[in-house]
Amino acid sequence: MIEAVFMMGGLGLFVGVGLAMASKIFYVYVDPQIVSVDEALPGANCGGCGLPGCSANAEAIVAGKASPNSCVAAGPEVAEAIAAILGVTIEAKEPDIARPGCTYGLQTADIKYFYDGLGDCRAAALINGGMKICRIGCLGLGTCAKVCPFDAITMGADGLPVVDEVKCTGCGTCERVCPKHIITLSSVTRRIMREYTTDDCTTPCQRACPAGIDICEYIKQIQLKNYVRSVQVIKERNPFPSVIGRICPRPCEDVCRRQLLDEPVAINFLKRFVADYEKEKGERVLPFKAPDTGRKIAVMGGGVQGLSTAFFSARLGHAPTVFEATQKLGGLLRSAIAKNRLPQDVLDWDIDGIIEMGVTVQTGQCLGKDISIHALLDDGFDAVFLSLGGWDSRLSRGADAGAEKPVPGLHLLMDVSKALKQTTPPDITCGKHTILAGGGEFAIQTAILCKENGADEATVIFRESSEESGLTAEALGKAAEKGIHLIFGASINKLFGEKNQLNKIQYMDRESGTLHTLPADALVIASGRFPELIFSRPAREDSDTQETDSEEENSANNGQWEGFYALKHPHYNGEAGLLADGDVLSDYSGAIKAIGAGRRAAASLHNVIYGIPLSHPDNVLTLTSMIQNIDEIEGVAPFSRTIMPMADVSERLMDAEIEKGFSEKKAKKEAARCLQCGLICYEKTGTENN
Repeated sequence: MIEAVFMMGGLGLFVGVGLAMASKIFYVYVDPQIVSVDEALPGANCGGCGLPGCSANAEAIVAGKASPNSCVAAGPEVAEAIAAILGVTIEAKEPDIARPGCTYGLQTADIKYFYDGLGDCRAAALINGGMKICRIGCLGLGTCAKVCPFDAITMGADGLPVVDEVKCTGCGTCERVCPKHIITLSSVTRRIMREYTTDDCTTPCQRACPAGIDICEYIKQIQLKNYVRSVQVIKERNPFPSVIGRICPRPCEDVCRRQLLDEPVAINFLKRFVADYEKEKGERVLPFKAPDTGRKIAVMGGGVQGLSTAFFSARLGHAPTVFEATQKLGGLLRSAIAKNRLPQDVLDWDIDGIIEMGVTVQTGQCLGKDISIHALLDDGFDAVFLSLGGWDSRLSRGADAGAEKPVPGLHLLMDVSKALKQTTPPDITCGKHTILAGGGEFAIQTAILCKENGADEATVIFRESSEESGLTAEALGKAAEKGIHLIFGASINKLFGEKNQLNKIQYMDRESGTLHTLPADALVIASGRFPELIFSRPAREDSDTQETDSEEENSANNGQWEGFYALKHPHYNGEAGLLADGDVLSDYSGAIKAIGAGRRAAASLHNVIYGIPLSHPDNVLTLTSMIQNIDEIEGVAPFSRTIMPMADVSERLMDAEIEKGFSEKKAKKEAARCLQCGLICYEKTGTENN
């Protein structure tokens, strides 16, 4: 017995000594800050931070690879506690909320078969994509609700998920688990930045709208008499609801499914109704905006696109300032549209709403005369955006002959045009590497004159093929004789420069999609329209570790700039940039398209400021995307379109508006005609209302 005790005691002593030695040999140091941060975190291990769990997030926070407020499950108090542990400060974090994208449950949607298998959406999706005919329709089995670590999702009576926005932390668990990708995290920034994809539940009218307005939703809010919410929905993507409600060419109505039965819904008239409601009440409805970022953006040009860019930049939390050469904002909206179509007070109302979002305005400021890009960058602006619009490009120079020219050589065609009419040798200054965009035989003549006046190389880029260009054999022969380089079937999609000097362009071969770069110090735009450009301060190393040769080199004057094809409607796979469909970097065929371009410009500015690569999803939605659709309407009663009341002759003589607008009764009657479409779903009820 005693021997056994001694044996066990000896064994215990041996193991203890061994463990003590092992603890010394294999000791792993744990940073006490990591322990403290881990203890401060809620321990949900939801993965919303993008890491395997709270311990991994704690390590990343202490290592500086994640921010103190990276935990989506924690509130601001936890973030502040972590910041205190690390001795740092944090910026306000914008919350993300899960939003389901399908509005048709199993009771109202068309189904392919009845499912009686495992109660999990992922399992059902394995069987021919699930039981719904709609390719992206919610399967209604509640997998998102089951996996939500915060009990923020429940399944409604219609078989669709319902999100409790108070409980939702934006962890993204539901988004990741949904096999149909219809649950997305939503914040102001995400909504502004995103381009719709083929996986989104969009409607024909929304897809046709250049601004991407959620048309069904704002019409639904009119049906519910929630006019304030309707205006908010419109202003998510359109800061000019009163203006667009009067002048829009209404491409949405051309594709409205209602016309398969009778007539399209008066979509734009309904937009005007709620916009006029806001104006008549005199109570401004402002859309949501992200927390203040402390970033300053300068927008050159107070037209539709410039004001839209400022509006969306303000909503992203930045501080935009619009610089306008004239004394009044509005651009061509103010000068080119008849007052009986667009009254000035209506335009002013929408512009005032943009300013109330936090936009600063300086009028009478001409680029190159009163202000310069260099000075703005030196004054603390993080980026400068040129949105000079469709004015004669000569006007951008101002009266001062020494005015700044953001793209040297942009006005050369006008100079050449004058020179060709003179008998004396032309006084033309060309760059060493001159690029001409389009222009037919006249562009070739210009290129020849450039070669004769100092250009080492002159290149003309045509969007069309050589057969489609219409160039004569004589013109082609002359170009070859003079050493002019001709590129056919190409689109310029990017411009690059430094210190206000163009240095290269990038173009895309339209057939192969390959990208090529050419040196360039002069660019001639045959269309005469000014391209949109972003100027930004280059990323600089810490001043304590970097020596500089001069004060100038260390200043914002060493600015870099780039013209982005991301500003265009995202048909970028087949069309790009300056020479796409005869335009420059954005489409100005209508104000609504300029609004869409303004949102993309704001997104591009945001990405430039934060160093985020400019890109679109592979499945970005375009007008040519192949998606599900229907070609007939069943189970819906005919319902005649509401007629817009018109001003009589006497009113028109007094310059009254031609269209008088809907009354509330007429608006509700017309809103009831909306089928509340999904991707292929629609409401199969409805009768004529009186």
